[in-house]
Amino acid sequence: MKLKLTRVVLVEGKYDKIKLDSLLDATILTTHGFGIFKEAEKKALLRRLAKERGLIVVTDSDGAGRVIRGHIASILPREQVIHLYIPKIKGKEARKAEASKEGTLGVEGMEADLLRSLFAPYAVDADIVDTQPVSKFRFYEDGFTGAPDSTKFRAKLEKLLDLPDDLTANALLEAVNLLGGLPLYEDALRRMESSAETEN
Repeated sequence: MKLKLTRVVLVEGKYDKIKLDSLLDATILTTHGFGIFKEAEKKALLRRLAKERGLIVVTDSDGAGRVIRGHIASILPREQVIHLYIPKIKGKEARKAEASKEGTLGVEGMEADLLRSLFAPYAVDADIVDTQPVSKFRFYEDGFTGAPDSTKFRAKLEKLLDLPDDLTANALLEAVNLLGGLPLYEDALRRMESSAETEN
């Protein structure tokens, strides 16, 4: 049975995410390695998610992992972030031709029971109901994609939700679903309609 987390989990790469996806019922994002240093959209989203839901960071126990942790610590308030640490275990993941530079296993190479024990203190009641996501078709139907004024509509939604300017349609939809899904979206639509009526 998967552990359910309300906090967002941040790992380095897609294989770490795949490993944790098999163990956790949670929102799991990746830093794309050092990509987080230059991805302004993702950093803005992480700030919002950390503030509203809290963030759990788990990186490989090597030099690169420490650098990434340091960067996350520099952009987010300490009280919004939980740092989990995997042990340094010599070895090589099965999918890799060679061991890492420091010769240790990363998150993807950890035993499932060890990872479960790390996350268990942060698990929540499994009866919590998942939030329904907003579909791409609904986003299109409401004019946020595929319409002459889509860019303008997205800008209004971004401002209403305190999100970065000029997100792509896919990035905005992902942010909406991460932050609250359909209830958040429909509330934002009502506020946008109310604002438009006031302007008229």
